Amino acid sequence: MNYRAPAWLPGGNLQTIWPALYARRGEGAPPLYRRERWTTPDTDFIDLDWLQTPPSSTLLVLFHGLEGTSSSHYAESFADFASAHGLAFVVPHFRGCSGELNLAPRAYHSGDFEEIGWILARLRQQHTGPIVAVGVSLGGNALLRWAEEMGEEAARVVDAVASVSSPLDLAASGKAIGRGFNRMVYTRLFLNSMKPKAMAKLRQHPGLFNAQALNAARNLFEFDNIFTAPLHGFKNTEDYWSRASAKPHLHQIRVPALVLNALNDPFIPATSLPQPRDAGPFVTLWQPAGGGHVGFPSGRVPSHVCAMPKAVGNWLLSHRPKTLSKLHG
Repeated sequence: MNYRAPAWLPGGNLQTIWPALYARRGEGAPPLYRRERWTTPDTDFIDLDWLQTPPSSTLLVLFHGLEGTSSSHYAESFADFASAHGLAFVVPHFRGCSGELNLAPRAYHSGDFEEIGWILARLRQQHTGPIVAVGVSLGGNALLRWAEEMGEEAARVVDAVASVSSPLDLAASGKAIGRGFNRMVYTRLFLNSMKPKAMAKLRQHPGLFNAQALNAARNLFEFDNIFTAPLHGFKNTEDYWSRASAKPHLHQIRVPALVLNALNDPFIPATSLPQPRDAGPFVTLWQPAGGGHVGFPSGRVPSHVCAMPKAVGNWLLSHRPKTLSKLHG
């Protein structure tokens, strides 16, 4: 990705915060979605938002980040890309992220590859054309973990995958977001959303965790130790972050995979990013100097966030079957 941040938005924090709040998300009107609810194998549910577009041979699937939704700035920008290229587009919400609390005594996590696998398998059953998938931040790590676990079988489900600003070394990212400005701003923002959901989950399932300990959590390490790790089968935060991280297993991927990380991402230390020796032959690494965390703003004030979805989307589409690439450009 040949990306250069605007001179008027210097630094990773500005390139993260400004795009999420103020940047233009597309060329047209905000996307119109049609919601569909699926019952999960454990009798819970997830909600999927489908872009209202004419039928298309190619489906673009987006897995959102921590506490994200189909209305997140990056989701709406990818929806704009899909609309402009005549693609079907869907955002499956992780459990509890669609605006309604899910039913089971669980939520979602960075290594939730089983959930990713179930969603993609069902989409594969109902869609006859090419499928490409992108995961943003947490969703990208989980998507890569799915590709790693599936090995050669992944190519039977999707034509290509991409991750954007994903914390592939969860321990390194967890430490980074728990310090200084990150802790004051980003950690507080996430916990202000996640704690009320966790407490609602406790009311659904009394005794699920210690309410006093959760209310006292001041960073994601503590929150994950009390809530995320034990609810999803991990011993503790260290076990969760170790087993869920995609970086150690990138060489197992056997489907075209793009891994995009800005070197100035405030959540993800540049020293923790994968190098070519970690990646394997199916993985392409893009590591531009700027972009922040899922920011990648471009242009004059107020800027826009279309450059990243365009670059990532075109990369994904280039891995469709050759006949379709020629037909659709």
